[in-house]
Amino acid sequence: MVTFTVHEPSNPEADRLDRADELQFVKDGFSWMTALCPPLGYAANSLWLPALAYLVLLSAAVAGFVALGGSEALAGIFVLALNVYLGFELSSLKRWSLDNSGWSLLGTVTGRSLAECERRFFESWLPAQPIIKTTTTSAAAGQDPRRAGSGWPFGTKA
Repeated sequence: MVTFTVHEPSNPEADRLDRADELQFVKDGFSWMTALCPPLGYAANSLWLPALAYLVLLSAAVAGFVALGGSEALAGIFVLALNVYLGFELSSLKRWSLDNSGWSLLGTVTGRSLAECERRFFESWLPAQPIIKTTTTSAAAGQDPRRAGSGWPFGTKA
């Protein structure tokens, strides 16, 4: 089972379908990509500033560790431990980033996959949202769109 938190921007669209398109699902759990290479994990989640900060701070920490007489093997263990920790914290960092950008937390949903979680969330969320836009095109009304409006080009077709 996986858990996702659902986030909405600070100024959502009025119509429920437009709002649904803007929602962001953030998976809670371990990120292998971030544990193996944090800058790639951050970049994949559009966390550019943390990716840059990781590279700068890690370079400084390893250089300082070696300068103080620590072995390179110990520095490698430190980097490995840090990467595993960051693999667990990627989702928290993503939620923190959304929160600082003005996004609001709508809820949490659990399921077997992202598709199941989305379905479960929208089944409970969509009925409570207002419908603003209505489709009144002839295609939606079941008419042939070529016959609507100015008419069929060769008169009426029976």
